[in-house]
Amino acid sequence: MLYSASKMPVVFIVSGEWDLRGAVRAELREAGIEALGMETVEDMAGTIAGGGAPSLVVLDGAQLHKAQTRQAPQNLSTRVPLLVIDSRLSPAPALPGAQTILRPVRVKDIVARVLIMLSSRAS
Repeated sequence: MLYSASKMPVVFIVSGEWDLRGAVRAELREAGIEALGMETVEDMAGTIAGGGAPSLVVLDGAQLHKAQTRQAPQNLSTRVPLLVIDSRLSPAPALPGAQTILRPVRVKDIVARVLIMLSSRAS
């Protein structure tokens, strides 16, 4: 499990939308949670291969529509809490154990769900 220097959990935000990644990352960091933004699941897999698993992953459901990326999140969802930001019109394939939040969604709603998931995991 990855932890920041201050032993805080590390959250990966995986989305092709830079504004979503940046806004969620900024809000989590403001809340005292270390957060890393990544554009693709492949970026996430490379980061994990280089040093460990995050405490939680926020994943844009659009990433799951790419055939080559489906296996990595599925394997990860059995070990790490996963929050999928999904679309009502084009839902992503279900992942075991993953929680889903549907679009349209506000950044503060994503952050609130992440904080709840992290706190329930710490209990």
